[in-house]
Amino acid sequence: MHQVDHTKNIIELQNISFTYGQERVLNNLSLNIHLGDYLGIIGPNGGGKTTLLKIMLGLLPNFEGQVKLFGKDLKDFPDWYKIGYVPQKATNFDLNFPATIEETVAMGRYGRRGLFKLPTNEDNRVVTSVIAEVDLTSEKDQLIGNLSGGQQQRVFIARALASEPEVIILDEPTVSVDPETQDKFYKLLRDLNDHHNLTLVLVSHDLDIITSQTTEVACINHSLIYHGSSENFNRSYV
Repeated sequence: MHQVDHTKNIIELQNISFTYGQERVLNNLSLNIHLGDYLGIIGPNGGGKTTLLKIMLGLLPNFEGQVKLFGKDLKDFPDWYKIGYVPQKATNFDLNFPATIEETVAMGRYGRRGLFKLPTNEDNRVVTSVIAEVDLTSEKDQLIGNLSGGQQQRVFIARALASEPEVIILDEPTVSVDPETQDKFYKLLRDLNDHHNLTLVLVSHDLDIITSQTTEVACINHSLIYHGSSENFNRSYV
């Protein structure tokens, strides 16, 4: 089992507030995410989970408060390849785009080498390795649009892993995926957290998934309602 280093903050959120129009979506929320955490973020729809995720990813710059990534202020953070992102199924990716699994995963290397440089032997090695990690080697030449929902999500995991990140943020990654595929997906995440010391942040509305899979829980409803171990959350709230 991996050790969580609580002295090393990967993501620091201090007094975060955010307003859409007249609506205050986040109110004075502070949260630290540490190296090796497997954090589940849960809360009601409209409670600010997705807004918080977008702030962490630098997509909503007009927030109040301070965000630090790996000790650097968000505005000055240069190393975005350290943060992998797995979106909800099919969002921000055109499944009709004629790309194979291998080509899609290779896009994850852009953050390391730049968009217009030719792939190196190291790029190719990493892409081959992460495709094997998600058990899609024999399908690597298939078009992504021809895959099942579960396979597509494994491709997105591999694409995130291709940048060799230190943290992966996942937004409702198994919406509309069948239960058996879901089980395999979360087994893969547990393995990445346990054996590769990869920090994971999982946003979900599914209480069962959060409490059974993650080691830490942050419950958010405009502000931080709870942050602590999944075990204590189960005892106190479930």
